[in-house]
Amino acid sequence: MCLIALAIDQSRRFPLVIAANRDEFFARPAARLGWWTPDAGGPAVLAGRDLEAGGTWLGLTAQGRLAMVTNVRNPSRVDPAAPSRGQIVPQWLSGREPTDRFWMRTALLGYNGFNLIAADFKRGECFWASNLDAHPKRLERGTYGVSNAALDTAWPKTNALKSRVREALSSADSVDALSTALFAALTDRRIADDANLPSTGVPLELERELSAAFIRAPERQYGTRCSTLVISERVGRGLITHVMERSYTASGAVSLLRQAALKGWPPRYSDDADTEPVEQAVVSDAPRTRVRSLLKPAVAPRRSAKAATP
Repeated sequence: MCLIALAIDQSRRFPLVIAANRDEFFARPAARLGWWTPDAGGPAVLAGRDLEAGGTWLGLTAQGRLAMVTNVRNPSRVDPAAPSRGQIVPQWLSGREPTDRFWMRTALLGYNGFNLIAADFKRGECFWASNLDAHPKRLERGTYGVSNAALDTAWPKTNALKSRVREALSSADSVDALSTALFAALTDRRIADDANLPSTGVPLELERELSAAFIRAPERQYGTRCSTLVISERVGRGLITHVMERSYTASGAVSLLRQAALKGWPPRYSDDADTEPVEQAVVSDAPRTRVRSLLKPAVAPRRSAKAATP
């Protein structure tokens, strides 16, 4: 992906919402959204697939893991021999390692600059990590955005997409209404003013082209290949998650919409002896209602009896 907005527990009805665009060269072969098994094994993955390197840009498993990756734009620090960043997503989704061990291994594998947002809902955790940053950052309830710079870097299209996600969550009364609003935000072709453009080391004209949420660069044969939505809806006491992928032709026309629905996803996190189940108020314009968060509350380190003694 090259543009992602993520809202966690910002709506009682829709506790998890992701809106994301994948930008890529049209000549690079890819498979559309579907279930498949990674080459290295592990649980089946619901994702599109890069047929050149075998990875993906956004995916999830029925077991409760989710991940998405973007590249960090910095032409001066690109190693053409580096492994594909799309491999990071299925490696996380395989579910073989906890966050700290996975991150230590991944950070040492020589990838070009990347952002990773990864969640394990059975553990009640979500984090952002970048190999240009020393440590992963735990994400709590909130709305986040990332493009080709660090998390929540104030690029115009990142700010605009976060704002439109908030607006859609405050007004949508159905999954259809929410998805319509989010797809409209992801296909916004407005170019940022030069004064607001980031400076990432590419020529100014290219910086302008890349500043839109929906990119079309016909002479470069590059642009937004697909838009993906993940919308979790609370229905009664359970959740149903809708995954939708709209793919586009090189001319910008919609070529296909694929979708899947998962009942009981994301799964509830498991409580342990150190953490009591917490009912948290979610952000909403409606009357305050306490519902269980998707994420386990962070637990402050306990002070020892000796340390607590005056």
